Amino acid sequence: MKRDSFMNWKQLISNKRLGQENRHSERHDDRTEFKRDYDRLIFSAPFRRMQNKTQVFPLPGSIFVHNRLTHSLEVASVGMSLGNDVAHRVLQNNPELIDTLFPQIGTIVSTACLAHDMGNPPFGHSGEKAIQTYFTEGKGAYLKEKVSKGVWDDITHFEGNANAFRLLAHRFKGRRDGGFVMTYTTLASIVKYPVSSSCATRKGKFGFFHEEKNIYERIASELGIIKLGEDHYTRHPLVYLVEAADDICYEIMDIEDAHKLKILSFDETQHLLLGFFEETEQNNIQQRIFDEGITDNNEKVIYMRACVIGKLENCCVDTFMANEQAILNGTFQGSLIDHIAERQRDAYRRCTEMSAKKIYKSKPVLDVELSGYKIMATLMETFIEAAVHPERFYSQQLNRRVSSQYDIDSPDLETRILAVIDYISGMTDVYALDIYQKINGISLPIV
Repeated sequence: MKRDSFMNWKQLISNKRLGQENRHSERHDDRTEFKRDYDRLIFSAPFRRMQNKTQVFPLPGSIFVHNRLTHSLEVASVGMSLGNDVAHRVLQNNPELIDTLFPQIGTIVSTACLAHDMGNPPFGHSGEKAIQTYFTEGKGAYLKEKVSKGVWDDITHFEGNANAFRLLAHRFKGRRDGGFVMTYTTLASIVKYPVSSSCATRKGKFGFFHEEKNIYERIASELGIIKLGEDHYTRHPLVYLVEAADDICYEIMDIEDAHKLKILSFDETQHLLLGFFEETEQNNIQQRIFDEGITDNNEKVIYMRACVIGKLENCCVDTFMANEQAILNGTFQGSLIDHIAERQRDAYRRCTEMSAKKIYKSKPVLDVELSGYKIMATLMETFIEAAVHPERFYSQQLNRRVSSQYDIDSPDLETRILAVIDYISGMTDVYALDIYQKINGISLPIV
């Protein structure tokens, strides 16, 4: 392992674009290349579809809770703050970076935050498990003998993180080289687990499929990301900020949503949120709520939640700066949240324990997971069978349903299998349910 190597900020921040490495197109506005990345994602169809993908709780009825889209926008907001604050602190110590691309890391982190969940399938982790277990426990197990080891590792460990990188970097049918043609640094900043599926973490996490392995290798080489072994790299430093923004938002916003849905009482919620602060700060927050005349409990929770996010953002910036050299030489272990000050770390742990005990095991969440798993398992079984036997009449009817960007008509079996996974993982929850009902004869289209 090349632990004696150091990554450097000048090389790590590059606006070279995937698929346009040797092209210099004329620009007609003053946007930076990283702002172009941001705008490209905001206006994309996969980003827009996240409004109909479950975050934790069922898609909203009378009470509007978070979906993947609102979650990603909030993560991007926190990511912008983290990136800007780290940039300010690093520039104080390294003023020579002021004339480089480094001051733009707030935009880069924010853009990567927008993209971090774009590869998640319908119904979140239930959807991931349904794709994986079709091959490991279901009728697809026989396909192990028909595909390469690399593809088998990819599909049996299917990962939303790796799928996000594929979605942005892969050249789908009829698309241009480079996929979304994003900058190298933005792409590297979303790869939370920079290993292939063959080297997946203990929890089965990985960052890129075998089809995109060469793309990641090219990006890593260009940016000077340290290679630790075969298909195994250190993280790009900005990944830690993207991860921190996600950690802050999903945990704290889940607490707020649980209060709105009356899964957590006001007293429980207040106790969790105020626990991030010393007694003096707690008193100041409560006094401010009183002085502002806030009497609605939901509004009180919103104010306390905002205070917590601000506190955690500051803690993560402090932690990043305290460990900057370890991050740059690839020896930093865990997440920024793992290393924040003890009071905040303990308060965060109490939130995760409460989430595991009362939120993620609540009836609304379990109902979505059970229904989502059944829907996804049925779609996988039906469409993979059609991909394996494309000559059958029903298979041909089904394959006409698959978007033209996915190469379902390829003569290669592996390509057809991946086309099905691309198609199903890109669905919204609502669309997946609609297709499930139609192929099971539960509903008919109304003309």
